[in-house]
Amino acid sequence: MKALGKILGLFFLGLLLIIVALGFALTHLFDPNDYKDEISQLARDKANLELTLNGDIGWSLFPWLGLELTEATLASPSTPDQPFADLRLLGLSVRVLPLLRREVQMSDIRIDGLNLNLQRDAKGRSNWEDIGKPAPTAASTTTASSTGSAPAAPGESTAEQPASPAPSAQPIKLDIDSLIVNGARIDYHDVQKGQQFSAESIQLTTGAIREGANIPLKLSAFFGTNQPVIRARSELQGELRFDRALKRYQLEDAKLSGEVSGEPLDGQTLTYALQGQLLVDLAAQVAEWNSLKFSGNQLRALGELKVRDLDKTPKLSGGLSIAPLNLREFLATIGQKLPPMKDDKSLGQFELVTRLTGTDNSLNFEELQVKLDDSSFTGKLAIADFTKQALRVQLKGDRLDLDRYLPAPSKDSQDASAARKAEVKESVAKAGHNGSTPLPDAPTQQAWSREPMLPIELLRKLDLQLSLGLDQLTAQQQAFTKVNLKANGRAGLLTLEELRGNLGSGNFDARASLDVRPATPLLKVQKSLTRITVEPFLKKPEQPSPLKGLLDFKADLSTSGNSQQAWIDGLNGSASFILNDGVLVDANLEQQLCRGIATLNRKVLNSEPRSKDTPFDSLQGTLSLRNGVAHNPDLKVRLPGLALSGNGDLDLRILGLDYRAGISLLGDQREMPDPACQVNERYVGIEWPLRCRGPLEMGAKACRLDQDGMGKVAAKLAGNKINEKLEEKLGDKVSPELKDALKGLFNR
Repeated sequence: MKALGKILGLFFLGLLLIIVALGFALTHLFDPNDYKDEISQLARDKANLELTLNGDIGWSLFPWLGLELTEATLASPSTPDQPFADLRLLGLSVRVLPLLRREVQMSDIRIDGLNLNLQRDAKGRSNWEDIGKPAPTAASTTTASSTGSAPAAPGESTAEQPASPAPSAQPIKLDIDSLIVNGARIDYHDVQKGQQFSAESIQLTTGAIREGANIPLKLSAFFGTNQPVIRARSELQGELRFDRALKRYQLEDAKLSGEVSGEPLDGQTLTYALQGQLLVDLAAQVAEWNSLKFSGNQLRALGELKVRDLDKTPKLSGGLSIAPLNLREFLATIGQKLPPMKDDKSLGQFELVTRLTGTDNSLNFEELQVKLDDSSFTGKLAIADFTKQALRVQLKGDRLDLDRYLPAPSKDSQDASAARKAEVKESVAKAGHNGSTPLPDAPTQQAWSREPMLPIELLRKLDLQLSLGLDQLTAQQQAFTKVNLKANGRAGLLTLEELRGNLGSGNFDARASLDVRPATPLLKVQKSLTRITVEPFLKKPEQPSPLKGLLDFKADLSTSGNSQQAWIDGLNGSASFILNDGVLVDANLEQQLCRGIATLNRKVLNSEPRSKDTPFDSLQGTLSLRNGVAHNPDLKVRLPGLALSGNGDLDLRILGLDYRAGISLLGDQREMPDPACQVNERYVGIEWPLRCRGPLEMGAKACRLDQDGMGKVAAKLAGNKINEKLEEKLGDKVSPELKDALKGLFNR
């Protein structure tokens, strides 16, 4: 037995020596560089690939099958002189004996200086699309051109009867010490779309690559695009784990970090970091990103994402939480310029919590909780279609101060406002407080801005459905409560379906439409106000409101344009109003009437008025608007013991009024504040003329007794007095017809 063992040992030793000697002979006596042309032809025949080996081929046979390629290029056979890839060095080695067991045991794989130049021409054809396709041959061409084919022999497969696939082979087991890629570069250029993309200085290193074990991974690169121009530096670290049998791939403790700059950031830089646990399960068609953490400059966010149905229409679910941050400062660091706002500290506080759902073309923020400055909102927000920019909003909030976010007045509007204020101030100064000064001049200064108000191009593309409820809304320094708003917009037509709420003791309701499809936008408004206190809307910091009361108002208006001035200049429609429990502030019509009566009585007022204001029961009328001028033919005011009626125009373009009115005594015989204006029966039913002209802000202070009309009143009173004397003298001595004719002579 010992002899047999010795013989076997010598046999295997001799066999090993023969194999080593054969390997030595092959590696030293056989030079693969002599077969470069054959290798290139093999690549051309099997892969339809034009392989050019400019450098030397180094190799070893046993116990490692080693290969080293230098200075190689790859091209499509259709463009062999335009390589899409070139390689400075590829080095790898494989253990020979494990290959017999379908195991790949490799040492380090090293790739240096790999350059990929991928292009699509103006017709959309790529310089790599022919790679891997069968190379055309004469036999195949002949077969393809023939009109018939010979019957298939038994057991042979045909196009109609494909051959049964071979049973799947056992997957190859991988065992690689490491993979190293140095200085790789990828360039992509699409001539048809004008797009360019590049990734350069690509560095990839891994630890041992073994299935079912964690593989340390580190990847870094610089990226760039031209539409828009973006430059980025990124680095990825983590531990990769995969199981091909289960089709399960994991990247644990993943950390992606880097910097981004370019046109979208307006020259600013975003420093970002992402980390978490990634899983792709192709058997279940699920991808997950758990323990997600994101930071971008000041922004900090946590969340988790899950995508299912990867093989169909992917469906997204998950959650996201953004920690409190100064949104204004963050947007500035990423080059997003905010429009000027009245409050330069707005958008100072922001935080968000939401649940995410979506598809490859939509994203929904459900169970949304948002805090913005002093406001809190709940509800949902969705981008229903990314391609159509379809936005769906359904929110409820506690409060919103809209004034903080409105644009600051432009210089032009500030100059126009200053000019108008100066004009009004001059008119008020000339008017005085006792109504004895001359009638104020009509204003001339335009009261509205010419600055564009609406982003027309954006509105034309907008696809919107909006539902908003607010406990309190502050706008134009007024506090509205229980506000509900519903609006939608599509294909350039925006509709305000509902805007209603409460203001003080009253309520409001409005509907509107905005059509931005024409070159000049068209606007229609229907508005209804019930018992709205008018004083807050008319008062200004430099002057009190000229009018008080509770307003009921209805209007149906239309206009066109895209500025305040254009809207007012083109304003047309109709309206009706009634103001109850009102007061004309700082305008004592009773005193002015008393002055007129004293003039007719040829007496002088001996006392000052007890009040500067004039209360009234109601003020009502209708308006017919045409090109910014509202004609009011039926103004009626009821005051205690008095009645006023009149007609005139409100020129909304310059906020001026021009009215003629008459005040009638209703027979009130109470003692007046001054004996000089004592009312007697002669004055009952007489309409005392009033003229109002000047800036709308002056209110009743712009009104004076109409001196021309007073002459007619005096003549009428004189005629009445003569008639009384005729009645007294003639008595029953003449016929009634003659008596009436004589009276008529004095009443003309």
